[in-house]
Amino acid sequence: MAVGFRWDFRRSALFFQTRPGSYNDVTLIEFLSDLKREMRGRRTILIWDGLPSHRSGSMQAYLRAQRSWLTVERLPGYAPDLNPVELVWGNVKGRELANLCPDHLGAVERELRAGLRRVRRSPTLAFAFLRHTGLSF
Repeated sequence: MAVGFRWDFRRSALFFQTRPGSYNDVTLIEFLSDLKREMRGRRTILIWDGLPSHRSGSMQAYLRAQRSWLTVERLPGYAPDLNPVELVWGNVKGRELANLCPDHLGAVERELRAGLRRVRRSPTLAFAFLRHTGLSF
């Protein structure tokens, strides 16, 4: 997931994908390539936590090649309180996914997408998550 904020804070956007299995450097590079297409090459600052696949050699090489549009700012090793994406997850887990006990993953994905639609539609919620982190640009 990526939460985007326009430079003048007049708009926010939420980018999300689900994939079978877990994310690794290969699938994260694919996600970033899709994000670049969505952003149409506009300058983007990526705030990233310390996930090992964010630091792999192939990811570092990819990021160096993307400097024309992408700047990476790293968070400390474990700092979920500084990551707006973690606040989005917490919000959706506390509402749409709370007490969910489905028989199949499709039901989880459906509820997850409903929660993310709710966050997307709120003109102020994503900004509240950013303000809560205390980060400024």
